[in-house]
Amino acid sequence: MKRFLSGLITLSILLSFSNISFGQKKTDEEKLIEKAKKIHAEVITLDTHNDIDTRNFTDKVNYTQDLATQVNIPKMKQGGLDVSWMIVYTGQGELTEEGFKRAYANAIDKFEAIHRLTEKIAPDQIGLAYTSKDVKRLHKEGKLIAMIGVENAYPVANDLSRIEDFAKRGARYMSLAHNGHSQLADSNTGEADNKWLYNGLSELGKKAIYEMNKWGIMIDLSHPSKQSNIQAIQLSKAPVIASHSGARALCDHSRNLDDEVLEMIKKNGGVVQAVAFRTYVSKEKSDLRNKLSADIMKELAEKEGFKQLDRAEMMKLPETERADYMAKARAFREKMRPVLNERLKDKAPDVNVKDFVNHIDYLVKKIGIDHVGISSDFDGGGGVEGWDNAAETFNVTLELVRRGYTKNQIAKLWSGNLLRVLDEVQKVAKKLQQQK
Repeated sequence: MKRFLSGLITLSILLSFSNISFGQKKTDEEKLIEKAKKIHAEVITLDTHNDIDTRNFTDKVNYTQDLATQVNIPKMKQGGLDVSWMIVYTGQGELTEEGFKRAYANAIDKFEAIHRLTEKIAPDQIGLAYTSKDVKRLHKEGKLIAMIGVENAYPVANDLSRIEDFAKRGARYMSLAHNGHSQLADSNTGEADNKWLYNGLSELGKKAIYEMNKWGIMIDLSHPSKQSNIQAIQLSKAPVIASHSGARALCDHSRNLDDEVLEMIKKNGGVVQAVAFRTYVSKEKSDLRNKLSADIMKELAEKEGFKQLDRAEMMKLPETERADYMAKARAFREKMRPVLNERLKDKAPDVNVKDFVNHIDYLVKKIGIDHVGISSDFDGGGGVEGWDNAAETFNVTLELVRRGYTKNQIAKLWSGNLLRVLDEVQKVAKKLQQQK
């Protein structure tokens, strides 16, 4: 059974009970919340994208503690989040031997950190899953579950044998690029200047698709360019995923997927994991709030003695320094959030759970309930008001119930669809491995 705490419901919901006297008939809202809590406790909730900082995977500092991270074991338990896909992320660097060497070392460090958490630090609380059967077994045992995704195949370098190695280490999805063109594929970031290296996948990238199919790694479309993704779908012998992407029809951002690609994913049998990332959920609301909050945050930062960096400055930092800055910036924003919300509540309301579920609604209507899932991009910039860390996970289920989704549909969205794709990918892998 999921360790789901009733106390996770937001303050506004709790206050709705304060006017109900003992023995009084339940209100419709109270019944709806009760229904949502029951569903949330019974389905397997799975978030396909949570970044990690390996400094939080040591004997002294780790996920058994309620760290400032958006995801950790206490927050997962509080919010009823069963499965966290922990990400082996590598920022795009130069396509040189030295760059590849650093990228590979970074990837191995993150693989080892996840194994350390699940095998040495907290094996009694969280286990590593390689298959859907593992997920169900660990869930039945009352444990939380970690799975591994690779964001950016840059660490593969020019050695495609590393794909098999990554699979053995637990990787179950991988994107061929991130922000910047890799040796394997063009990135979505090429839209900014219309400069491309391959007009899609490189020849090596096309070969990588086969290797990923062969070793049971789902192909992730969330960061490569549109043309890269079209070619990947056409080449793949198995269903693909977008591990954390929104609908471009609702938010015109290069990281989101347009209707043409969505239809191709549906035909391919894949799944799109809608992402709760403010900028990808509502660019208009996010841009307006950022614009109006800039002066307020500058004022508050000066008072608190916190040095703020813009995104361009932050991305220039080495990865460990960037991760450290992001953690400090997130803690500062959380501390200042009540002040910011009060000042902007009428002028620029925050992107919220309702806005996020609008993307789920759109995707379900466009490609069907069997091809949509849920992700956050927590600890990588993700989160919206109402689902800004794993402790608030219930609020997504509550909004889905409010909109009329059934338990069966919610189970598909939270984990069923993604695990179905994983099963199909692993079946294809088994066949390809048997071929000479």
